[in-house]
Amino acid sequence: MSNSAVNGPRFQDRVMVITGAAQGIGRRLAERAAAEGAHLVLVDRADDIHEVVAGLQAEDNKVMAVQADLEAWAGAEQVMQAAKAAFGRVDILINNVGGAINFKPFTEFTEAQISAEIQRSLMPTLWCCRAALPTMVAQGSGVIVNVSSAATRGVHRIPYSAAKGGVNALTASLAFEFAEHGIRVVATAPGGTEAPPRRISRGTPEPQNETEQAWFQAHIDQTKQSCLMKRYGTLDEMVAPILFLASDDASYITGSVVPVAGGDLG
Repeated sequence: MSNSAVNGPRFQDRVMVITGAAQGIGRRLAERAAAEGAHLVLVDRADDIHEVVAGLQAEDNKVMAVQADLEAWAGAEQVMQAAKAAFGRVDILINNVGGAINFKPFTEFTEAQISAEIQRSLMPTLWCCRAALPTMVAQGSGVIVNVSSAATRGVHRIPYSAAKGGVNALTASLAFEFAEHGIRVVATAPGGTEAPPRRISRGTPEPQNETEQAWFQAHIDQTKQSCLMKRYGTLDEMVAPILFLASDDASYITGSVVPVAGGDLG
C-alpha cells in the first residue's frame, strides 16, 4: 500500500449512504466522511436532513438528501435507487437508524410498544441491507457498517436489546454469506453517548411519576456502571471506529461487532 493511500482521504470519491443522518452520530459521521472525500447520500425521515445537506453542500461537498421512512421496505428501496441514480454505485452503507423508545421493566411493555421497538431498531437495518446488497454484489465490492448497541446486555429496554441482538446476528450471517462477493459486513456496539439535545424526539414519553422516573434512571445508572471508564462517550469517540471499519484500513475485518463502550462488552 502506498503512503498516499495511508495518509490521504480514506473515502475519496466513495459513495457512502448514512441513515439517521439528521442529528447525533449520523450527522457527525456525515461531517467527518465529507471531510475525507466521500460522496454522501444522507437519509432521515425528518425535514432536518435538508439543513444538514445544505451545510455540507455549502462547503463544496458532493452530498444529497433522501427523506424516507426506513421502517418500511419501500423507504429502503427508494434510498438505494436514489443513490444509484445520482452516483451510479453504493460503496459503503452505514446503518445508523435506531434508538430505544421506552425505558421500563419488560412486563410493563405493551404489545404495540414491543412491536414499535423492533420496527425502529431492527427493521431499518434489515431493509437497507436487503436493498443495498444487489448493487454491491453486481459491483463485486462494498462495505456495510451496522450501528448496534452495548445494550444487548442492559436493563429496562428489553425489546430494544432484542432488536440490537438481531442486528448483531444479521451482521455475522451477512458477512458469512457475502464475503465471496467482496463485501464486508461489520458493526460497532456503542455505549452511552454524550450528544447535543435531540432536535427530533425518539417519542420517549415523559415520566409521569416517581416510579417511572426511577425506571428511566435505572438504565442510565446501569450504562455507566457497566462501563469501565464510568462515563458516556463523545460523538467523535463513537464515529471514529465506525469510519475505521468502513475504510480500507479495516480490509481484513468482517463479521465482527466491535464494542465501543468504554469496556462494556454488551
